Amino acid sequence: MAGTAERMAQNQKQVSISEFFEKNKHFLGFDSLTRSLITAVKEAVDNSLDACEEARILPDITVQLTKTDDKKNIIELRTEDNGPGIPKASIEKVFGQLLFGSRFHAIRQSRGQQGIGITGVVMYSQLTTGRKTHVRSKIATEASAAVVDIGLDTRKNKATKQNEGREIWELPDGTLKEHGLEITTRMKGKYQRGRQSVYQYLRMTSIVNPHASITFIDPDGEQHHWPRVTDRLPRKVEGIKPHPHGIHLGQLQRMCSESTDSRMTVFLRNNFSGVSSRASKELLAAAEIQEKAKPKSLKAEQLRTLIEVFQGERHLNGKPVKLLNPPTNCLSPIQELLIKKGLSKTIDSRFVTTMTRAPAVTQGNPFQVEVGLIFGEGMPADKPVEVLRFANRVPLMYQQGGCLLTKAIESVDWRQYGLEQSGGRGVPKGPAAILVHLASTNVQFTSEAKEALADNEEVMDETRKAMLELGRGLRKHLEKKKKMAKTREKFELVNDIIPAIAEKSAAILGKPVPDLSGSITKIMSAVIAESSTTWNKTTKQTDVSITLFNYTSRARAYTLLARWPEEDGATMENNSHGGRKEATGVWAWKLDTLDPGQTTTITYQLAGVERGDWTDTDVFYRGSQDVIGATKMDEKLLEEIRRREAREDEPDGEEVSEADDGRQAENTSAPPIKAPKTPGQQTLMGYGGDE
Repeated sequence: MAGTAERMAQNQKQVSISEFFEKNKHFLGFDSLTRSLITAVKEAVDNSLDACEEARILPDITVQLTKTDDKKNIIELRTEDNGPGIPKASIEKVFGQLLFGSRFHAIRQSRGQQGIGITGVVMYSQLTTGRKTHVRSKIATEASAAVVDIGLDTRKNKATKQNEGREIWELPDGTLKEHGLEITTRMKGKYQRGRQSVYQYLRMTSIVNPHASITFIDPDGEQHHWPRVTDRLPRKVEGIKPHPHGIHLGQLQRMCSESTDSRMTVFLRNNFSGVSSRASKELLAAAEIQEKAKPKSLKAEQLRTLIEVFQGERHLNGKPVKLLNPPTNCLSPIQELLIKKGLSKTIDSRFVTTMTRAPAVTQGNPFQVEVGLIFGEGMPADKPVEVLRFANRVPLMYQQGGCLLTKAIESVDWRQYGLEQSGGRGVPKGPAAILVHLASTNVQFTSEAKEALADNEEVMDETRKAMLELGRGLRKHLEKKKKMAKTREKFELVNDIIPAIAEKSAAILGKPVPDLSGSITKIMSAVIAESSTTWNKTTKQTDVSITLFNYTSRARAYTLLARWPEEDGATMENNSHGGRKEATGVWAWKLDTLDPGQTTTITYQLAGVERGDWTDTDVFYRGSQDVIGATKMDEKLLEEIRRREAREDEPDGEEVSEADDGRQAENTSAPPIKAPKTPGQQTLMGYGGDE
């Protein structure tokens, strides 16, 4: 028996991370020929976008697929970008070493974190074709580009290199490449069209990266191009410190053992976000730990108690210790206007509504949900809506049914919002597409392939609320459209029939045709608002007009309000009726009394927005009589928005320094999570409160 145990022990070997993923390549998304090709393109493009954004460069990306052996399903993939490039000394680590990267320890929003992606492509290429991956990299400070063929020694998790050298990188137009990266690799893969295809991945990528120009040359030589629709780069994200709510005991033990801080109050402020001078003292008091204790001197039981205080399980004077929310400069949401532009450039439709919810926190990690809905022309009405899922601006192509984002969509009864849905469950049917994007410092995926989000109560709740608001916006749009259509039809009939009757009657009786305006007004008996939002090619501005018709028998007095993209840098010019600002992005005009049959028109121009940025204006009103074509203003919600804005302008009031230390904690000046500023994010699209 002893000999057997020794023999079994001798057979045990250390497996390298590269060997593990080589035998379990499906974990990385290389589980079928079609999906393997999409995964390879995804990893290369994601790296290009991240590199360009970190270097503050507007991305120009080219992806080309070439079939080199159709019978054996061998495809060559070439990707090229205009990013900062990679220094020659770093190429072998970036492409030839798994778990090598700059983002794993950073708490901020990013597309990739583990350092697996592009090295996985090199590994898969080598595994299926035996060929190395050719890399050409040019950085701005060097005259020539570095070139090398990279492979992977899976036993050592180390790069193998061939054909190293340098060359002049000349572009097709004869100019020299200033900086960028080109990757050429061959692999087993299968190109197909449809919803799960390279084309669809790049199309979806262009929607949530409107600042990128993407060109795709498919295996048939056909070129597809998605131009950038904005020159505004995503907000630069900053790394933040971990928040106590997201810390586990093992992490705290390691942090304390590695700390050089002289006392626990300093340790808590210097190593965590959301911990002020006041909070650090209260945390220690609740855990019964001396403020002057050194982090390295704490025992396991003390650390366990401190974790309980972090999680709110142990209180101070009967109440949990209050902590600031983590700062949100670690997130870079797409923002409503750019989501709308991204959707509009890939899907032709007349109605697009978008919203970005206020940042929230789950397990100490900030996150933000953004959604969009496009409805109308060019989409089948008898099929399920197209679901566009994204995490940190990366499309999620597979495992739709098992994804938290899909479950949030399915949890809403879309029948009450104008879409078909069997039993009020599942993905709804109709001529629509629903976009949902999660921006987070720690996206929880169901697997290493990063194709679906794992269940999370806080994220689910935020996403569902966002879907409810989208639904309310769609319902308001359909109701407004239906009312306007009926009113227009009635008005056209009245204006065609009554004048004709009057003319014939006057001719028979030999009398003049009477003034019919009063009669038409009585028959219509409605107040109508019509708005027009058009791009002016001459002035390069957006022209907006709002006309109010009083087709009733009484004089009417109204205040009209309209949304405008103030937070996106727009300015309002040539405002015909003056008015005043009611809240951020909301303007109001108090109109003179309209007599029966009278109309008035408000006109203004929006400067600072590009063509297609603002194509529809939401109009609201104050007054006793309903206005067809406008939404009655909810004063309580408008007042709540004003209060939020006032709170955001107030100083924090938290104590940020400690007298006995004399140093200011770095993280106490970070802003807490704020409520949204744009009124349309919560209420002014006619959505109301959360259901």
